[in-house]
Amino acid sequence: MIMRFLKKIPAGMMVVPMLLGAVINTFIPEVTNIGSFTTAIFTSAGANTAIGIQLFCLGTTLRFREMGGVVKRGGVLVLSKFVIGAAIGIVVGKVFGPTGLLGLSSLAIISAVTNSNGSIYLALMNSYGDKVDQAAMPLLAINDGPMLTMIAMGLGGLADIPFMALVAAIGPILVGMILGNIDKDLSDFLAPAGSILLPFVGFCLGSGMNLTNIVKGGAQGILLGLITCFIGGAFIVLCDRFISRRPGYAGWAVATTAGNAVAVPAVIAGADQSWAAYADVATSQVAASAILTAILVPIITSWWAKKYGCPQFPKDEAQKALFEKQA
Repeated sequence: MIMRFLKKIPAGMMVVPMLLGAVINTFIPEVTNIGSFTTAIFTSAGANTAIGIQLFCLGTTLRFREMGGVVKRGGVLVLSKFVIGAAIGIVVGKVFGPTGLLGLSSLAIISAVTNSNGSIYLALMNSYGDKVDQAAMPLLAINDGPMLTMIAMGLGGLADIPFMALVAAIGPILVGMILGNIDKDLSDFLAPAGSILLPFVGFCLGSGMNLTNIVKGGAQGILLGLITCFIGGAFIVLCDRFISRRPGYAGWAVATTAGNAVAVPAVIAGADQSWAAYADVATSQVAASAILTAILVPIITSWWAKKYGCPQFPKDEAQKALFEKQA
């Protein structure tokens, strides 16, 4: 009964536990904060560990000989999301200064638009994509956290970011990829864990969200979510269609704000104290964007995939044959 319900909802294996975690954290956080294993598994304290394990397991599925297709398809998604987020944020920062436009600072914009929720992407690709789409998830982990925000802020001359802070996110992926290529049996054993961990990752990320942040983020937080989803998403879909020659469902699937992005403004402020005064407001706005896009993106992706075709729901035999050739 529960599985049937989750499968009816786009990215339900990720989104439903995430929203459940957010509700509990908002209204009765003491339920999961009792210590030991309960707190480790069912609060945001376990989020980075769960995501790290998920990335490691997914990394084992990457084959060196297949990396061309994966890098091309996933690279277009990562780069296009980075470009649109960085472009909007840098222009706002250069023209309007650190206070930003309409209450949205460049820190908030870049933090939200350049970061995608890789677990929602994976859940959607399990429903609508193919193995190459799923294998691209570890690449998308590059923009799930502070790394690309740091790069954008640094390249735009908006912040001074230490280089080593950019390196840490890809360790689990690289180790998993190396071990998976050395031993295929190990890869076969660990590969299913990427999907199995989805509800745990979702709940952990949700437990770091507070639904009142939508109110705290105000109209600016909602606006940031709409910019991330519709302006950022539209640009990524265009790149996916015209560069990768794909229908665009994967482009919408990355038009989210990562749950981890909520911590990015504080990370940037820690690296460059000039942003400390803007970090708290940016954090609430990014949190609102993360919640809003987690609801909107699965709905839009599902509609788009069924209307314009995807490997699981091809429009016709010609498109089905094309998907089989590209897989």
